[in-house]
Amino acid sequence: MALFKECRPGYVELTIDEAAIKSTIFGHPEFKTFIDGMNKHFDVWRARSADKLKELKAGHHPKEVIFDLSEDLLAHYAARPLISKYDVYQHLMDYWAEVMQDDCYLIAADGWKAQTYRVIEKDKKGKEKDRGWACDLVPKSLIVARYFADEQAAIDGMRAELETASAGLAELEEEHGGEDGAFAELEKVNKASVTARLKEIKGDKEAKEEAAILNKWLKLSGREADLKKQIKEAEAALDLAAYRKYSKLSEAEIKELAVGDKWLAAIDARIHGEMDRISHALTGRVRILADRYEMRMADMAARVVNLETKVEQHLKRMGFAW
Repeated sequence: MALFKECRPGYVELTIDEAAIKSTIFGHPEFKTFIDGMNKHFDVWRARSADKLKELKAGHHPKEVIFDLSEDLLAHYAARPLISKYDVYQHLMDYWAEVMQDDCYLIAADGWKAQTYRVIEKDKKGKEKDRGWACDLVPKSLIVARYFADEQAAIDGMRAELETASAGLAELEEEHGGEDGAFAELEKVNKASVTARLKEIKGDKEAKEEAAILNKWLKLSGREADLKKQIKEAEAALDLAAYRKYSKLSEAEIKELAVGDKWLAAIDARIHGEMDRISHALTGRVRILADRYEMRMADMAARVVNLETKVEQHLKRMGFAW
């Protein structure tokens, strides 16, 4: 009713501008209620599954886990409108094959243990290089997100500031890098060459503008270097703090991290992605229909007749007869 109106018995036409189709659908109270209902529907399955998964113990059979989990998901989405239960099922099975299966086998073998290990790689010459550490069941990113969010936010803020400083440097070099630009006298644009050039033109009134640009470059370059150093130090501190946190994790915390923050969060994101796909498909389908039937058959026939008449008149003026 919000999109179409009857134009004659058995036929409808779009009542809104084509550009407003998406916003009309997504903003409609009925559609919002539908999405909210689907989110709550998943939350029910999520809570039920979380309780079952946290009961896993060493010696369990992973194949039984995925069978019970997938059959329960199929039944849970059996009668839901618009969404296919098999599409939801496939998202679960894909994640099981990619990640969750290996985790369950780890738990079956060793129980709920978040064990870290060094990542050692060999180069082409066979020399070993230490690439840091990792944990398969509970990745570092989950530890950081749950226990060190403030520290990560501070690093992200510094990274954003670094990007701004780097962009400012690039813009300055591009703007004044021509033959008559402030950097024209430099073989390379770096701290040493800029500092040397500033000493050369010190006290030169005609080079006042050039000196201002070079000083601005030095300031931005110094800020960029400081930020890189601060980020490196902050990341090293965060890495160490996260590494030390593993030895302090209780079994209950490991379960919450693996089941809630990792497995079910990933499945949640994939099923929400399916809902987004359906939402966009609805919009696309309406838009295709609107484009396809924008001109009625009667209007198209009238246009053909009009064009035929014009062509005949042109041909007669050109001397053709038939």
